[in-house]
Amino acid sequence: MLDIKLIRENLDVVTKGLQRRGDVSIDLEELIQQEEKRRQDLQESEKLKNKKKKISAEIGTLKHEGKDVSHLMDDVKNINVSMRSLDEKVEELENIIHEKLMDIPNLPDEKIPDGLDETSNKFIRDWGSKPNFSTQPLNHIELGEGLCLIDLKRAAKISGARFAVYRGIGAELLRALINFMIDVQTKENGYEELYPPFLVNEDSLQGTGQLPKFGEELFAMRNDQLFLIPTAEVPVTNYHREEILEEESLPICYTAYTPCFRREAGSYGKDTQGLIRQHQFDKVELVKFSKANKSEEELEKLVNDAESILKKLNLHYRVMELCAGDLGFSAAKTYDLEVWLPSQNTYREISSCSNFKDFQARRAKIRCKKKTGGKPEFVHTLNGSGLAAGRLFVAILENYQNVNGTVTVPEVIRPYMQDREVLSL
Repeated sequence: MLDIKLIRENLDVVTKGLQRRGDVSIDLEELIQQEEKRRQDLQESEKLKNKKKKISAEIGTLKHEGKDVSHLMDDVKNINVSMRSLDEKVEELENIIHEKLMDIPNLPDEKIPDGLDETSNKFIRDWGSKPNFSTQPLNHIELGEGLCLIDLKRAAKISGARFAVYRGIGAELLRALINFMIDVQTKENGYEELYPPFLVNEDSLQGTGQLPKFGEELFAMRNDQLFLIPTAEVPVTNYHREEILEEESLPICYTAYTPCFRREAGSYGKDTQGLIRQHQFDKVELVKFSKANKSEEELEKLVNDAESILKKLNLHYRVMELCAGDLGFSAAKTYDLEVWLPSQNTYREISSCSNFKDFQARRAKIRCKKKTGGKPEFVHTLNGSGLAAGRLFVAILENYQNVNGTVTVPEVIRPYMQDREVLSL
């Protein structure tokens, strides 16, 4: 959530930032007028409270002297009526302003590229080499179903489109990838593992920015005010909701494996087949709470931590910096890691690493107490996939496939699969 003071005092800057996102529908002038009216009513209410305090003191003195105070008592009653009316107006305006602020996206970082869609994203670097195949490589559906690693047809029977059953060695591989990623992030990259709930309340989703704007993309419980998580970012970020952290404890770094649930409304062409875009998928998430002046540095470290998985698996990938118009609602700056998929002859996103600055922390009321004293300040939050397990499963099958239809198991994964070297029938 943006600071109303920032909007009031830097209207041109905020307007320009939203325009960079391509969002020109928000009426900031009306919001400022409502905020000014709220402040005026609040000031008037405070004046009345001070006036009442003085009259009450005078009443006490006059009563002690045995004098008539009925006219002053009438004044107090009238002041109370006026105060209640003003306080009700202030509360109503506060609710209106809060609701409007909750629908305004974060401002893009000044340094990221301009542009309204992915065609303006900036190439940062790539790593590794594309595999060479003597014949046209098979796609992950052909490999997965051919080796009995996945079953999409029975998953559709059980649940509908965009679900998968991982079976046999396929289930073992998925579990191995998840355990491998968690081990790397906890044992090598310094993250503490959490295992959070998969159901969260509205406050949690508001804290990270999924609600109120994106309610249609969530799976909601019928009889409870709970939602299936779209990503572990939600429960892990809200782990410190409404808390004041010690500055010395920052950065706090968590990793968590969870299934993720997204309605993914809309048509995505061939992505609706296979494992690329599922209603339920597995992911290892990385979440950081940082000092404001260190969050840019922490984002670079976060990206490196996500990259470390791809490097250990020797998978070719590239890093892209998103332009302002391609940012997620809550993000100020985002890097996408895109892994190479031979069957599609293209790169596909496997991790999105973002700095939200104080946007989420302001919504979730997460602050830190500074060592030098003074008023607690909002922390900066960051998160990224470390990585999406289903898409990593796809990348392994396609990049490590052999001409006979089998798949070689990457060396770093073999200890998690009873030293299995090849996926075959």
